[in-house]
Amino acid sequence: MATTAASAPAPTPQRADDEALIEATRARVGSRLAGRELIVTAVGGLSFLVVAGAMVAALPTHRSASLPLTVALVAAFALAARVEFEVAIGAAVASQLILVPMLFLLPAREVPLLVAAGYLLSYLPNHFRGNWHPGRVLIHLASSWYAVGPALVLALAGEPGADWRRHGVVFVLALAAQFALDLIVSGGHAVSLGVPVRQVLAGSRWPWLVDAALAPLALVVTQAARNHPFDLLLVLPLLGLLAFLARERRAHVDHALELSHAYRGTALLLGDVVEADDAYTGSHSRDVVTLVLGVADALGLEAHDRRDAELTALLHDVGKIRIPSEIIGKAGPLTPDERAIVETHTLVGEEMLDRVGGLLGEVGRLVRSCHERWDGNGYPDGLRGGEIPLVARIVCGCDAFSAMTTDRPYRRALLLEEALAELHAQAGRQFDPVVVEALATIAGRLERPAIAPVL
Repeated sequence: MATTAASAPAPTPQRADDEALIEATRARVGSRLAGRELIVTAVGGLSFLVVAGAMVAALPTHRSASLPLTVALVAAFALAARVEFEVAIGAAVASQLILVPMLFLLPAREVPLLVAAGYLLSYLPNHFRGNWHPGRVLIHLASSWYAVGPALVLALAGEPGADWRRHGVVFVLALAAQFALDLIVSGGHAVSLGVPVRQVLAGSRWPWLVDAALAPLALVVTQAARNHPFDLLLVLPLLGLLAFLARERRAHVDHALELSHAYRGTALLLGDVVEADDAYTGSHSRDVVTLVLGVADALGLEAHDRRDAELTALLHDVGKIRIPSEIIGKAGPLTPDERAIVETHTLVGEEMLDRVGGLLGEVGRLVRSCHERWDGNGYPDGLRGGEIPLVARIVCGCDAFSAMTTDRPYRRALLLEEALAELHAQAGRQFDPVVVEALATIAGRLERPAIAPVL
């Protein structure tokens, strides 16, 4: 399998960042290239044509493959390239089963161009169905770079036969060259779309492992096929099995994406219920969402943590639905008994979200901790410092800042500078100092929604 830039950006839900990247990839396939993606892909595709053409012109070869064998291998590569396992960065395709025979049965210098032809042929059905933009042909040319490395290694080594006992070092070097160019090209494409480098490296792991697993099998079949080309048909049952597994994985990904959308829809609906029950609480929660996402980005949270932060901010006051409205809307300070009732809302919110289960059940556990204090004097569990989940610490700071900068019946809203001064005064006591610094950095430049007045 090879990681192809064509698709760069389970019954149990995947990580949110993986889901987002896969969904973004699916959306891009039918659209034209633009912006940085167009520039990076054009450079990759056109430079591939130059290098692949120079290899054909300059490198020697002692092999002469028949036209029927060449056509058969290109067609088989096109078939294998359609067996895609969607991963977060790129797509793992079962092309290694055919690439290895191409490298050892055809002139090595011609393999990169033949791989490009196989990629283009593999996407013709998508083009005819109208769900693939022809401008994305540049991606397939750029994706073919991964074949340049092993082809060049084998050509410079004199095109050895597929005897791993005699040429094992050359095979390892060829595979390493394949991985290196695959990472540079598909990784560069992913980075051009804003994917962090660490995520590119993590996303390349599984395609490389599968390539490394399939290569020896393909090598054994290639050795047998030197004198009996039809022995290459032995890979077809395995290719069929991989195609079945790829369809199963796609179905699992579809299910995970549908589940993710359902959770988000439920969260938004609950947010609307909160706003309908009390306009101030609902609009305040949306303001907290804006602040929380700004802090999450400033702290560099990964996509799944950012998603949890967004949903926790939206639903951190959902438990107030069960608090009597005369207490929630009281114009003056609360009595000790009233405050005790209000402080149950985090537990009520956790209970409500736990009944929904799944992702929102996890969010409920974060909602429970949104009123814990850095010094351990918060509620309901008296957690201290790092014992408090980071998402809850972010929501706690943003919740307080939103409340301080909002007019209430018993006091006016604080000015931005006054609110930030209060946050800094309470850093290390009520609030996480890191969160306070991040909030102070972004608070003045965010466009925040209007908050409904308390009537």
